[in-house]
Amino acid sequence: MNRDLRRDLYAVVAAALLVVTAALVGIAIKRAEDVLHVGRPPLYANWLPHTGPGTPAALALAVAVVAYGPTLAARLPWRPLLWTAWATATAWTFSLALVDGWHRGIARRLTTRYEYLQVIDRFDDIPHTLRDFTRHILLGSPDHWPPHVAGHPPGATLTFVLLDRIGLGGGAWAGAFVITVGATTATAVLVAVRTLTSEALARRAAPFLVLAPAAVWAGTSADGYFAAVAAWAVAFLALAVTDHRPRTTGFAAGLLFGLTVYLSYGLTLFAVMAAVVLLLGSRRLPILPYVVAGLAVVPLAFTTAGFNWWEAYHLLVERYHQGAGGFRPYGYWVWANLACTVLVVGPATVAGLRRTGTRLARWHTSPATERRMGLLLCAALLMLLTADLSGMSKAETERIWLPFAMWLLAAGAFLDRPRVWLTAQAALGLLLNHLLLTGW
Repeated sequence: MNRDLRRDLYAVVAAALLVVTAALVGIAIKRAEDVLHVGRPPLYANWLPHTGPGTPAALALAVAVVAYGPTLAARLPWRPLLWTAWATATAWTFSLALVDGWHRGIARRLTTRYEYLQVIDRFDDIPHTLRDFTRHILLGSPDHWPPHVAGHPPGATLTFVLLDRIGLGGGAWAGAFVITVGATTATAVLVAVRTLTSEALARRAAPFLVLAPAAVWAGTSADGYFAAVAAWAVAFLALAVTDHRPRTTGFAAGLLFGLTVYLSYGLTLFAVMAAVVLLLGSRRLPILPYVVAGLAVVPLAFTTAGFNWWEAYHLLVERYHQGAGGFRPYGYWVWANLACTVLVVGPATVAGLRRTGTRLARWHTSPATERRMGLLLCAALLMLLTADLSGMSKAETERIWLPFAMWLLAAGAFLDRPRVWLTAQAALGLLLNHLLLTGW
């Protein structure tokens, strides 16, 4: 066993110990006084070993990606590779969701009392609802919004309202939408990595982006959809700063960044990723007017309609402390959240991040493309750690942090023996989905 692999395994063992410690401490806290408000610490899930109609497909896909993924990623022409990555990520996410069955795994996920589809009929008059939105955020206010509606800007709920308006109403269409769109995150990350680093690194990352344990929570969760919007914003910005149709891609990047912050307050942290992309680009100043023009569109539309983002955010903070966020202990979740992240990104990502740190530590001798990749991964890690320290992410981060975690998966590009690591990734995803009934 070579030294790098041995150190990779040390990192994975340390991460596994973090998960085990979080589980044991969490169980002890629940037995003393259940202030964690999760079923199976540190995850928002319950122990329920089961199989379902998605089991055979998930197993077959895992075997196929492990066996052929690295070879196909190396040999396919670039555009067919992007389409293949999207199709495979979609199939992997759907198959894992269907382990829980069609109704429990997909059709009902976004129809619970916490979710967006509960309030579709309250958006019959969209301008009036937007003007009135902040009046219903706090508990105790008249007809207060369900937790997920109150916890996000109205762009999130409006997505499902508009789906309903075009005839795609109900939980089944909503679930299919977030899975299909969410799976494009892998494609967007590949585009950004190839544009800012190298095609070789993007190709090596592709199987890890496709066969991700994160798919357990991306299907079915609106945060998977949020992750895709944020990822495409970064991808278009990467294209713009490297002179790929800079006016069009710059405007598209701004437009999607604007939409991102009206889908989730916490995704304002993608300003960190945007700053790193600008740093790595060769054309910064010429594209900024187009980015700013695009960035203004969505905020201007919502503000004109009467929604005040800053007022809503401050009310959300108060609502957060009125609910589970008020009694979940920060001292536990500030590190247990990271244990959740280990389960989302898998052992291959842990090992890949260790190798990323090694390359950054050897800055002057590492290839420029690898240094650039390291900076992208550091941006994703910084966003995640900032969200963690904020105290506004206590539990449920396996869902909430999907937009950040999906970028960390690209660290798999630094690994040797990709099939071995892909096997570990697939095994973790399959075990999680078959042993636990996740809340999202």
